[in-house]
Amino acid sequence: MGTIVSADSHVNEPRGLWSDNLPVSLRDRAMRGIASGEDGGWDLILDGRHIGPVGASEEARLAVIRPEHRMSVMAQEGIAGECIFPTIGLYVWMLDDPESGKISCRIYNEWIYDQLERCSPRFRCAGLIPAWTVEDARDEVAYVAERGLGAVMLPTVASRPYNDRMWEPLWSAIEETGLPLVMHQGTGHDMIFYRGPGATVANLLSTQSLGPRTAAMLATSGVLERHPRLHVVFVEYNAGWLAWTMNTIDYYNNAFGELTTDTQGSAKLARHDGPPRSVIYPRLPEPPSFYLRRQVHATFQDDPVAIQTVGMTGADCLLWGSDYPHNEGTYPHSRATVDRLGEHLDPPIAAKIFGDTAITLFDFDAAALSAPL
Repeated sequence: MGTIVSADSHVNEPRGLWSDNLPVSLRDRAMRGIASGEDGGWDLILDGRHIGPVGASEEARLAVIRPEHRMSVMAQEGIAGECIFPTIGLYVWMLDDPESGKISCRIYNEWIYDQLERCSPRFRCAGLIPAWTVEDARDEVAYVAERGLGAVMLPTVASRPYNDRMWEPLWSAIEETGLPLVMHQGTGHDMIFYRGPGATVANLLSTQSLGPRTAAMLATSGVLERHPRLHVVFVEYNAGWLAWTMNTIDYYNNAFGELTTDTQGSAKLARHDGPPRSVIYPRLPEPPSFYLRRQVHATFQDDPVAIQTVGMTGADCLLWGSDYPHNEGTYPHSRATVDRLGEHLDPPIAAKIFGDTAITLFDFDAAALSAPL
């Protein structure tokens, strides 16, 4: 199987991380971490609003931010390295105030570097990027790269869609760093689409649908074509959607880009009085699926569909992750899960999916990962 790396792991931030470090003038408007709940658990508070329960006792939550604890779990699970993302910090893009949002991102980035990134080459931690203005986003990308963090994070849903030309300077800035761009499930929106019977699962499916939607937009709009060194990692969206998305966007890109049908039912070249055709249907040198295979990746925990369709997507798109320490993750059965999913794969393909691609994307020190834990 080779070296196993979790491309999706998390920390639990201290409940006072933001309230203890924000300027006094901003503390009522920014991330305030978690506060004690009546049931003995904790509630996430954002801009004074209770978002919902986020875990058990503070002592249990904070065990996972100790490097020695994480390494003991990794040794138990047979995992050599982790790509690490926030938990409470995933809600930062729901803040309304750009200034408090920018400072909240920086507080997390400084903390995660000191807490884990600098402690071991086995940890590659992502930095939060303020998405309220392109200028602030570019500044924080530069800071994250200079600091030596392993990736940059943007919300899947932003203030303006990612095919908007306003984002071009940001794509260039990220591309220049060589860092992967991470978009985590459920970021930039509240994840409540439905209420009532069955809503929980339906909401999760709706949230996960934003992965293929955003990936398709980045490909069909030409963003990925213009920025060939920009790699985007969709985290916790699973990966079985990749094959379907590749096929679907190729079909419709061709159908809508080349032909339309008049009222008599005959096919003819599309004509309209709106923006130029090149704006509505950008001419791409390759089919949209080419750019997904080349630059888009998705993490999964236990997704047999993704494994079964690897012949359509290629192995480079797929990244396994344990989602430790979240309850829906594979801990403490990660190695058994990896062995089962990789059982019928060719060894070089399995090696890519369960470790090698993550090592390359997140720039791990391969020699350090090969040493015994």
